[in-house]
Amino acid sequence: MTSPSETKGPCEGPFFAPAWNMGRLTLTPTARPLIMGVLNLTPDSFFDGGRHLQVENALIQAAAMIEAGADVLDLGAESSRPGSQPITRDEECLRLLPALKAIRSRFDVPITVDTLRPDTARTALAEGADAINDIQGGRDPQMLELAANAGCGLILMHMQGTPSTMQVKPAYENVVSDVAQWLAHRCTDALASGVGNDSLMIDPGIGFGKTLEHNLKLLNNLDVVGSDHPVLLGASRKSFISQLTNAPVDDRLPGSLAALSAAFFGGACMVRVHDVAPSVQFLDVLAAIASR
Repeated sequence: MTSPSETKGPCEGPFFAPAWNMGRLTLTPTARPLIMGVLNLTPDSFFDGGRHLQVENALIQAAAMIEAGADVLDLGAESSRPGSQPITRDEECLRLLPALKAIRSRFDVPITVDTLRPDTARTALAEGADAINDIQGGRDPQMLELAANAGCGLILMHMQGTPSTMQVKPAYENVVSDVAQWLAHRCTDALASGVGNDSLMIDPGIGFGKTLEHNLKLLNNLDVVGSDHPVLLGASRKSFISQLTNAPVDDRLPGSLAALSAAFFGGACMVRVHDVAPSVQFLDVLAAIASR
């Protein structure tokens, strides 16, 4: 099993997305978006909660995703599904750190830590994580200061409210421009805190304080949302697919793959997925068709 190269090759074909500097390495998409594999270390995440709580299970899943072509692993130890309640930092670290240490000791794959707590992020970076995936979009100034001082990658996601409240009547004047402007302001604050411009990535937050119509408009306008920074799209198995198709969460892979086409044509740098192998195959074929 090989590790990702420190810098991926040049862009080819009609697809283009900018590089992302994670500190110890830079990832550059080539003919399609990069793949971020989701590894939830939680008992209650909406799709795979409870499957990877044990370190050995987390290692098995990490190895499988890397073998299938994941460019990055995203480790999260606190569920952010709609209606979820916060846990303590101690509980988050108890779930996160053993798996993070084990994966880092065995694999050289880039790792992001999905957390909204600066203290958790600081500890994870010390244990080998390469970037912070902040679903609160850097609302806590300490998170921005940490990323600046560490020189790591930083993902800023848009969310209206908190996981426990975000789906209670979400509303926007214009969801595309509102989300784009909010993320631009958060990036401005991050830059003012000393985060490198090429270290920032933004995420429109599909399903985080959005209705079905909001999600679809964002998916159709990723190029607008990401006009200044690389975009991460996380639409894998989310409930908007069920709203369109009535599919239960275990049957949402086809809808998840359809959303990847929006990422490709919208110029997303990276896609966050539960199903790495099907996503790699889908995007590889799509890229080949689009390049002809």
